[in-house]
Amino acid sequence: MRIGPEPTTDGFIAVMHGENEGVVPGNALVVDPKKPFRKLNAFGNSFLNRFICSQMPNQVLQSISIIDTPGILSGEKQRISRGYDFAEVLRWFGERVDRIILLFDAHKLDISDEFSEAIKAFKGQDDKIRVVLNKADQVDTQQLMRVYGALMWSLGKVINTPEVVRVYLGSFWAKPLQNTENRRLFEAESQDLFRDIQSLPRNAALRKLNDLIKRARLAKVHAYIISYLKKEMPSLFGREKKKDELIQRLPEIYTVLQREHHISPGDFPNVTKMQDMLQHYDFSKFPSLKVKLIEKVDKMLASKIAVLMAMIREEEAKQPPAMVSGGAFEGSQDGPFGQGYGEGISAGADAEDWIVSRDKHRYDEIFYTLMPINGKITGVNAKKEMMNSRLPNTVLGKIWKLADCDQDGMLDDEEFALAQHLIKIKLEGYELPTELPNHLVPPSHRKNPTADALYNHIED
Repeated sequence: MRIGPEPTTDGFIAVMHGENEGVVPGNALVVDPKKPFRKLNAFGNSFLNRFICSQMPNQVLQSISIIDTPGILSGEKQRISRGYDFAEVLRWFGERVDRIILLFDAHKLDISDEFSEAIKAFKGQDDKIRVVLNKADQVDTQQLMRVYGALMWSLGKVINTPEVVRVYLGSFWAKPLQNTENRRLFEAESQDLFRDIQSLPRNAALRKLNDLIKRARLAKVHAYIISYLKKEMPSLFGREKKKDELIQRLPEIYTVLQREHHISPGDFPNVTKMQDMLQHYDFSKFPSLKVKLIEKVDKMLASKIAVLMAMIREEEAKQPPAMVSGGAFEGSQDGPFGQGYGEGISAGADAEDWIVSRDKHRYDEIFYTLMPINGKITGVNAKKEMMNSRLPNTVLGKIWKLADCDQDGMLDDEEFALAQHLIKIKLEGYELPTELPNHLVPPSHRKNPTADALYNHIED
């Protein structure tokens, strides 16, 4: 597809896996029983003419499918001239996808009326939303802080959730960065985003089960509302008048049903939308409440779902974890260009010398001021020096455990140098390992594989 700074596409593109490369138009898609788009037929020809499926034999697409939405336009005229209900189409997709990614440009942060409406269409799907601030390399660090703050402020007015939505910063293309001062940040953010997308297939079955539970609860509430309206209708005269009255009283009816059946307010459908929908129905033809069916749903939610969840977990445990692979999801982590390679705890992994020895002369000066006895300092003396780093005791305790290689409760000069090196790594913002990597083990504490083999041979 052609991509440009101006609006180049006004259509939805489903990017999916297929044995042969090609494009399937919308009208053909909605009649294909193998594709999950049949219900989109309701949005009519205006939408279907702007909906296509692009198929290709691609490894990434074996695990996930991507729905590319049209660019958001600003201004009332463009919104009306789309020819179909854009927000309703987004809502349809939002209910069925596993992840919703909102893309922002570092130079265009304004949330137009249509974008605001699009975000509101995802109400109730807040846990699926992630935000990407693209082209972040085109601004310096100071400007990026201001841009990020402005974006969070704009989103706060549209996404009404108490928690902050996850925002990923970066430059998501394969061209040189214009500002390299935030390179490490961009790399870490892109890896986080890729990991988030990569893990989607792993919990797909549980998410489907979650949607089933949600749908069962909504269906139950719907049955209570419909049966209540049916019960309130007169048998002969004044039906239209009573219908109008019940539609007006719908918020009160919700409250009555909440108290009577102990239902959470969040399980009820939108009042305004429900009132509009009810205008077109004859209440007297609604079915009465079938108590046995409600009991069956309650029984399913109470006992059957737990069994089903255990079965899913059991099946997942037997199989290798489902992950997105191929394309940008692999290759970058291997070799020297992987995230964190040669940094922090992995620094010196491919060096011939012990990396700690490069600063050992400085650490030795401190070591000999701590009054070593027989070449070792006590835990009390080591603690006084290590506390100068101002790191919390929990972190210092972990460093002590890693540095005390022979676990004798004391540190020799090499172990003390290692402890200081680990403190330095932590102060630079890197994480500590649970076990000491081989390249950081002090030379005098390393096992000699030749001697071990010889000893074992003599024992045999």
